[in-house]
Amino acid sequence: MKTQWQQYINILNSVVKPALGCTEPISVAYACAVATKILNKTPEKITVKVSDNLYKNSMGVFVPGTGKIGLHIAAAVGAIAGDPLADLEVLKKITMQDVDKAQRLIDAKKVTVERIDVNEFIYCYVELEADGNVASVEISGAHTHVTSKKFNDDIIFSAPNNSSSKASIFDSIDINIEKIYDFSMHAPFSDIKFILEAAKLNSALANEGLNKQYGLNLGGIIKKSMQDGFISEGLINNILMETTAASDARMGGATLPAMSNYGSGNQGIAATLPVVIMAKHCNVDEEKLARALILSHLGAIYIKSHYPPLSAFCGNSATSSAASMAMVYLMGGSFEQCSYAIQNVLGDCTGMICDGAKSTCAMKVKTSTSSAIYGALLAINSTEANDQGIVGQNVEQTIVNLGKLISNGMQSTDTVIIDIMSGK
Repeated sequence: MKTQWQQYINILNSVVKPALGCTEPISVAYACAVATKILNKTPEKITVKVSDNLYKNSMGVFVPGTGKIGLHIAAAVGAIAGDPLADLEVLKKITMQDVDKAQRLIDAKKVTVERIDVNEFIYCYVELEADGNVASVEISGAHTHVTSKKFNDDIIFSAPNNSSSKASIFDSIDINIEKIYDFSMHAPFSDIKFILEAAKLNSALANEGLNKQYGLNLGGIIKKSMQDGFISEGLINNILMETTAASDARMGGATLPAMSNYGSGNQGIAATLPVVIMAKHCNVDEEKLARALILSHLGAIYIKSHYPPLSAFCGNSATSSAASMAMVYLMGGSFEQCSYAIQNVLGDCTGMICDGAKSTCAMKVKTSTSSAIYGALLAINSTEANDQGIVGQNVEQTIVNLGKLISNGMQSTDTVIIDIMSGK
């Protein structure tokens, strides 16, 4: 296998992984679980300090298995019952008894959360105290990237923070959309079939969202609206129904994991389910589905590597442009037409902001997924948004333009969003 192909697989394995619950509060829960292991005792007091952007994405989302919202419960239940070996599934074994214990700690004013000014978009620092001892853990740059562990004044572990939320995951790796397409088409099936687990996990989450009411219940309402005759049944609305249902369940605290993409469960859903449903419609085999999912997930990671995480930009737009490319492939399109799909989607919904993780994320998933569908329909008919607005003359230039817009143009937008949200 080509060296760069193995590098692509390594990256996919590192950032396409199961995540139980929204990854920002889960990051804090994970830090607290690691700190409890160091303390070797249930904490009596918990102090949490987080970046503005991590705070923003934790204010309105349910923590799985708790029925509650926010960083206080994430920290407390992570400290009391989190599994530090389970990565982003740190809360998969918690019980309601654990939640009750966590709530008592919160009610006793023993859990404090504050925002701090740091350079990293993803940052949290936790201190847990018991019997006069203090355990602290720092996470920086990525949701489970531990950069420091301490017990009292003793440094147990220290790792350099390489500003991983600012550096590209593809530094020193030869990659672009054409190379991603070539890899997706020609890599041995046995080396990429692992991506089918994304279809399994995210489809299960969609079923959960359709069978129970979570969040806005957008997926359920789309289903009911089809049954009531207000909207038509068919491929497009089936894609929207299942994709939003999975997001409903994820944002509503369902105790099922999503296969995430680059730290986001919703974006993992957006990269997966439209492709899965289109594959069923096109009656393709598992191998072609796997190739389409690789195209979608790796394409999304590549596009998002051009700007920082947890910015003012809703990453579902970028993710859905890659999903659109994958749908064009399933429909029998060429590489050129796949590139058109990215151009079309980024020319459509690039302006969508991120104002934190919450139930209305399902609406944004619906918006970007709808754009992906229509972008693909345009592309398969050889129609491209080209050299207008932020869209460049080719897909690579458009991706660079997108990164420039977000990195240089949306910092003040992010500050205003956080100020509005924290002022409520």
